[in-house]
Amino acid sequence: MEHMIGDPTPFAERVLDLVERIPHGMVMSYGDIAEYLGEGGPRQVGRVMAIWGGGVPWWRVVRADGRPVQGHESPCLAHWREERTPMRGERADMRHARWQGDHQ
Repeated sequence: MEHMIGDPTPFAERVLDLVERIPHGMVMSYGDIAEYLGEGGPRQVGRVMAIWGGGVPWWRVVRADGRPVQGHESPCLAHWREERTPMRGERADMRHARWQGDHQ
């Protein structure tokens, strides 16, 4: 993850707050987060995570196909094993690991 650059924007704060609420053993994709918040898109969420995501459970944010964050696969997989995140090979099992958010 990149080092922090200034204070997070209001959108970034909403992304980070949501990531902090993802339960142990669960994941959300970048697109899931944007859809849940009703703003931005996967790339905007990815940018927030790249800049400010080091202080939140970043390993719970994945690509749409369940792959871990590029360049951080080893620590991500270690966190998933520790949290017993449902997996298929070296991907999160999106059928079983996807968190729908706490508003449903």
